[in-house]
Amino acid sequence: MAVLGGITDAKAENSLEIETLARFAVDEHNKKQNATLEFVKVLKAKEQVVQGMMYYITLEAKDGGENKTYEAKVWSKPWENFKGLEEFKPVDAAASA
Repeated sequence: MAVLGGITDAKAENSLEIETLARFAVDEHNKKQNATLEFVKVLKAKEQVVQGMMYYITLEAKDGGENKTYEAKVWSKPWENFKGLEEFKPVDAAASA
């Protein structure tokens, strides 16, 4: 059960909804940064009840033939048909090793 304001593991990390949000994050990042990342897969996801849902998605994307890990923060309010990319950043390989 979701706790208001608390960050919890997403119920279904490999759900179509999470994958769709991850693809959205990569697309939005590409538009904003004029980048050419290609979505590969979701590695893990967490969610937080806010005014809507905030998703913290760790994903893998291909950058010029090399797979890299990124963290995306996506805000979703389905009743308003709203999705927003709040943050998109590479994961430091040294920190995750």
